[in-house]
Amino acid sequence: MKTILVSAGVALLVSFFGTPLIIKIFLRRGDGQQVREDGPAAHSTKRGTPTMGGTAIVIATIVGYLVGHVTTGFSLSASGLLVLGLMAGLGVVGFVDDFLKLYRRRSLGLRSGAKLAGQCTVGVLFAVAALHYPNVYDLTPGSAYVSFLRDVGPAIGVLPFVLLLILQVAGWSNAVNLTDGLDGLATGATVLVLAAYTLIANWQMRNTCVGLPVTVHCYPVRDPLDMAVVAAAGLGACLGFLWWNAPPARVFMGDTGSLALGGLLAGLAVCTQTMLLLVILGGLFVIITMSVIIQVGFFKVTRRRVFRMAPLQHHFELVGWAETTIVVRFWMIAAFFIALGLGVFYLEWLPG
Repeated sequence: MKTILVSAGVALLVSFFGTPLIIKIFLRRGDGQQVREDGPAAHSTKRGTPTMGGTAIVIATIVGYLVGHVTTGFSLSASGLLVLGLMAGLGVVGFVDDFLKLYRRRSLGLRSGAKLAGQCTVGVLFAVAALHYPNVYDLTPGSAYVSFLRDVGPAIGVLPFVLLLILQVAGWSNAVNLTDGLDGLATGATVLVLAAYTLIANWQMRNTCVGLPVTVHCYPVRDPLDMAVVAAAGLGACLGFLWWNAPPARVFMGDTGSLALGGLLAGLAVCTQTMLLLVILGGLFVIITMSVIIQVGFFKVTRRRVFRMAPLQHHFELVGWAETTIVVRFWMIAAFFIALGLGVFYLEWLPG
């Protein structure tokens, strides 16, 4: 528990005090957000706002994690390092995308194919590594199963597992990226999911199957406590960043932050054996992603639109909702899905 608190606290402080430095650097360079011409008119005022603030989130998460371990003497784990590696790898892909946007002075960076290739490459490396590094109980960070509250059904094999992980990594990194359209929206929603994973992983640690016969009321997870530390470090980093990202934002996380945070969520789901549970916990991200899929699919078939604009948050902007109203209400929706997901997770522990 001490490692969790230290990691979260250090990450929060690094992010809180480090983000203004990033703001000053980009303001001095004259680098700022490029705004889509077909976007809501209110977004024109955001042109020039420093972006790539997600760099502070990634650095703060890693620093918080390492300092927490060093100061408390808690050993680093393969699971923790792999999840942070996934986060950092996708952050690099996002950083290249953001850099190209600034360099070209337009809202388009990497081509969609190139970005997807980068996400898939990082996902493959994570998937392959997750099936290695067994501990003394022969548990690896990931397992070749589909998981909900724990692994379910028969093993699916290495190749299907790698393909599933690619879908998981690309899907969640893009989902957070699509949600990052309003000041503080993606950051606040991610804070809630990471808080849930801190609780889930801590509970798994207290009810581990390691060294015991596997029963329905235990979790054969390799490093549950370290997953709680990783989630707490990410939580602290996001909270520190949210101070500067809340409406009206002084800095945007950019693809650097959104892809990295999506990777963090995907990695936590894999290493805590809760891949399908994340669909509930991250319900807001799922809804926003589905709004884009529905909009594009319906338009290709009928040449008509379901929403005034996708992702969904921009539809409500065009309807006339204030940005802060949308953000707060979407945070409430995210909190509802967190409550639902935690309820499902703890349901089996209720008497009867």
